[in-house]
Amino acid sequence: MSKSAVRARIWEIDFLRGLAIILMVGYHLLYDLGDFAGIKTFMGFSTDLSSLAWLVAQNFFAGLFVILSGISSTFSRNNFHRFVKFGVVALLITAVTCLFDSSSAIFFGIIHCLAVSVLIYALIFQKRRPATRAIWGGLILLAGFFMPALRKVLAVKTNWFIPLGLFSPSFSSIDYFPLIPWFGIFLIGTALGEWLYAQKKSLLRRPLPDTFINWCGRHSLLIYLIHQPLIIGVLYLLGYVGL
Repeated sequence: MSKSAVRARIWEIDFLRGLAIILMVGYHLLYDLGDFAGIKTFMGFSTDLSSLAWLVAQNFFAGLFVILSGISSTFSRNNFHRFVKFGVVALLITAVTCLFDSSSAIFFGIIHCLAVSVLIYALIFQKRRPATRAIWGGLILLAGFFMPALRKVLAVKTNWFIPLGLFSPSFSSIDYFPLIPWFGIFLIGTALGEWLYAQKKSLLRRPLPDTFINWCGRHSLLIYLIHQPLIIGVLYLLGYVGL
């Protein structure tokens, strides 16, 4: 990418997206080391990710990634193209994880969620006012708090509704981001995109130098796609994973 193209991008969006994807890769590395290699700690971090602190951290990483995707949707000239791009990657992730471990394959992970979110936004919400999107986003986010109770009341026995957050007791996946509540966060991101970046310009008054983190932000989808195969491949070469 040329220097002029880098300057034309919104610096803080690339930086925050890069930070989110780096943190997400780090989280998945710890998960893989604990689950596949049986390593208890790595560089001072515990690989037991079941604690409340790690749960909060995971949701923060993912929430930042989703809300930035919502903001970026307001910059796009063709969100249907973005839907197709996300959709192809999502299908590839499902196919690979089904082959690797069908018992916990990814059928509606974060990329699947983003693909459907972009499509719904393009079809229904793109022409609506930011305040309307923010209100709907807040309502969907609020509905997410009631989903555990709703699953108990409905006693769902099918997995056909996993995109909405309803699934059977047998459902298991290593990456699951249902539309309720995550589409709500995405919609709030689209509202922020309209409010904060109406001029499609950075909020920073002085241009900052391009960094490795910004580079990761510009290539976040590619990094997300290849990081797990790379981690698993290294663990395989080290003898921790048998294929």
